[in-house]
Amino acid sequence: MHRARLTKVIVLAAAGAISLSACTARNDSGSGGESAGSQAAAPSAAADAADPAGDGKAQCSPVSLAYAGTINGANAALGQNILDGAKLAVDQHNKANPGCQVKLEQYDTEGTPDKAPGIVNQMVNTPAILGVVGLPFSGESKAVGNIFNGAGLVTITPSATGPGLSQNGWKTFFRGLGNDNTQGPAAAKFMTGELKAGKVCVIKDDSEYGTGLAAATVQALGDKVACQDDVKTKQVDFSAVVNKVKNANPDAVFYSGYYQEGAPFAQQLNDAGVKAKFVGPDGVKDDEFVKGAGDAAANAYFTCPCVPADQFTKFTDAYQAAYQKAPGTYSPEAYDIATIFLKGVDAGKKDRASMLDFVKNYDGQGLTKHFKWDSHGELAQTTVWAYKVDKGKIVRDTEIK
Repeated sequence: MHRARLTKVIVLAAAGAISLSACTARNDSGSGGESAGSQAAAPSAAADAADPAGDGKAQCSPVSLAYAGTINGANAALGQNILDGAKLAVDQHNKANPGCQVKLEQYDTEGTPDKAPGIVNQMVNTPAILGVVGLPFSGESKAVGNIFNGAGLVTITPSATGPGLSQNGWKTFFRGLGNDNTQGPAAAKFMTGELKAGKVCVIKDDSEYGTGLAAATVQALGDKVACQDDVKTKQVDFSAVVNKVKNANPDAVFYSGYYQEGAPFAQQLNDAGVKAKFVGPDGVKDDEFVKGAGDAAANAYFTCPCVPADQFTKFTDAYQAAYQKAPGTYSPEAYDIATIFLKGVDAGKKDRASMLDFVKNYDGQGLTKHFKWDSHGELAQTTVWAYKVDKGKIVRDTEIK
């Protein structure tokens, strides 16, 4: 995550055969990939989704997949959501397939582009790892793309949305969601349409994710932009920015960044009497924002190129049972991505080259969307949803069309 986000969605929530059922991060991290306009519906029936358990007859030598991303760093909750989604898929696979046990390795990059290269070098030098779920943030993804590419190790990010990530010529990079060229225009449309905002202030952090998403949003808003300003990672006093927003008297404030700074910023806006609706992208859409923003959270909305997990009853119930909490942002996407890798293992892919070829040619339904990539590792069809805080919980609001 660094972070990130149409047709009416009809989902048959409890349909049968599945076993259960955005972002760039700190200091240049982002979440997602696709171009505006190629938006499609979520799965019409959960039964169409690939099941990580398969047929239970898989046979394989010991192999590993890996999660790489923040586990203990800033905005760690976003990474934990992804790790738990991937782990659920692997656990379901291993339980159903005693003859094919897959290990999920965990690598903590802390979500930063300065630490990620050293961690990723360790990963690529572990031959048993055939595929990587990650990295969550755009900044760290940008910093390590060449390392993965040189090692021929395929990665599928569930949340890094920086559009430029797919334009670097990396043959091993794939994106499991839409990029900021989709989310920015969708956020602008939501604010000016659903929220009826005639004036919008756009505030961005100093991450690759925040900067890129803000640019796409500002372009889409056009003359509706009432003010712009910047904040920094780990900033705690937003008084100067709050005063600028207050003087502009906008109808909405779009904060392009992560929840670590987004929560106190929203709280300080509220304390200053700013009545504008607060809108954050996928990097802000987390329960940690709700906790940190206090009373200000009641006036908050989010955009995200992620499909609401409550449409997948079996997945959601299984996740709740495994972790004693509801799925978070990008948990279902990570589950889908891990499932694709597991299908590759079950199909007999034993090395990195064959797994890369399997992913490159993959064409199948997941919980969150249909997965088929173009030559740049971008999906042909993606969706963007709006969410809001209701009684202290983040709930889905509407699909942005």
